[in-house]
Formats: sequence, C-alpha cells, structure tokens
Amino acid sequence: MQGPGENKEENKLVRPEALEAADRLHSAAIHLLRRLRIRDLELGIGPAQLSALSVLVFGGAKSLAALAEAEQVKPPTMSRIVSGLLRAKLVQRRTDQQDRRAVIIVATEKGVRVMQEGRRRRVEALAAAVRGLARKEIAQLRDAARVMEYLSREV
Repeated sequence: MQGPGENKEENKLVRPEALEAADRLHSAAIHLLRRLRIRDLELGIGPAQLSALSVLVFGGAKSLAALAEAEQVKPPTMSRIVSGLLRAKLVQRRTDQQDRRAVIIVATEKGVRVMQEGRRRRVEALAAAVRGLARKEIAQLRDAARVMEYLSREV
C-alpha cells in the first residue's frame, strides 16, 4: 500500500503544495464524515444499507448490478443489503419500464423520509459546530464547499 506522494508516476506533475492540500483534505473529509455518521445510528439502519438507500434516493432507481457498482461491492453483497432494505420497507422492486424483463430497486416514501431525516440530523449537527465560527471562517467554508463540489466532479 502506498502512502501520499509514493506513486512517482502519478506525482511527477503534482506540485508538493497540491499533494499536501489533497492529503489534508482527504483526512479532514473522512474524519468529519465519520463523526457525522454517529447521528445515523439513531435511524436504526446500518451504514451499508444507508449508503445504498442514499444512492437510490438521491440518484434514482437502479438495477441491483448498477447499485452494486455505485457502492463498489459485488452483486451478492448488494443483494443482501437490498434484502434488508426490502424487509424494512425502505425500498421496493419494480419492473423496469424500458425493459419489462428487468427489475429495478426504488426507494419507497418511507425510505425517502428516513434518508431526509438522516441528512437533516447530520446537517444540524454540522451547523451546530459551524455556528461557533467567525463570519469570515463561515464564508471560507462556503468557498471551500464550492471548490470541493468542483473537485468531486473532477476526481
């Protein structure tokens, strides 16, 4: 496993300050999301199920294979995740309107409500922490979020 800066081929064109910024951003994003995920425990749904449900709620209906690909897991693993979501009535299977032989997974109204509630809890927890910052720092966070949105499309 390579650490930051160890892939010489990739890093030939990367300035050291860009590599350092990327490393710090990576660590900060992971730590922030891990801390916010604590709020998800109150929903009573495991992280893998919540992640798959998020893909369906915010990305739309998907086949099992497409959902597995989006979540970077094998189809049998996704099948188990979807089975749990089906039991909880957070998703349902439907016939694909374009291909009547195919089945797609769709978030139910309950699934959408659960996902929105989870997002609301995470955003409120983050807002409580942001509230303690100076106006200048809050403006910097808004600018950083804009840059992160751009980066998420480029990676």
